[in-house]
Amino acid sequence: MKRAIPVLVLSLAGLIPVWRYAPSHDAGSSSAVTEAAAPASTPSASSSGGTTSTVVSGSTIDTEKGPVQVEVTFAGDKIASVRMLQQPDHPQTTAAVPKLIEETLQAQSADIDTVSGATVTSDGYKESLQAAIDAKG
Repeated sequence: MKRAIPVLVLSLAGLIPVWRYAPSHDAGSSSAVTEAAAPASTPSASSSGGTTSTVVSGSTIDTEKGPVQVEVTFAGDKIASVRMLQQPDHPQTTAAVPKLIEETLQAQSADIDTVSGATVTSDGYKESLQAAIDAKG
């Protein structure tokens, strides 16, 4: 009985990482981020109260975790908001997106830091964001 409790505890401790493991959706793909064939969308503009807002979708970026695509709303030349149109269904991505959006609004560009633990998604986000900024002109 003295050995049964430590063996049980250590066995459970060894199984926890197995239970928490979340494999990527496409395990056979390379680790490089590649751009999909879909280009950034054409900007659409609307005017309300003298302020022109333009909404632009960035390119869909296929990553090893899944597709990433952003939609950027510009108020004049300023980035007013960023919305994720597509993102990987992964816990690290879910946690990283608010940080990426916050940094984008502060930097007003795609020149932002990568979120630790969500490098692949961060790189795809920055590439799609830059495509949207470029499409706006």
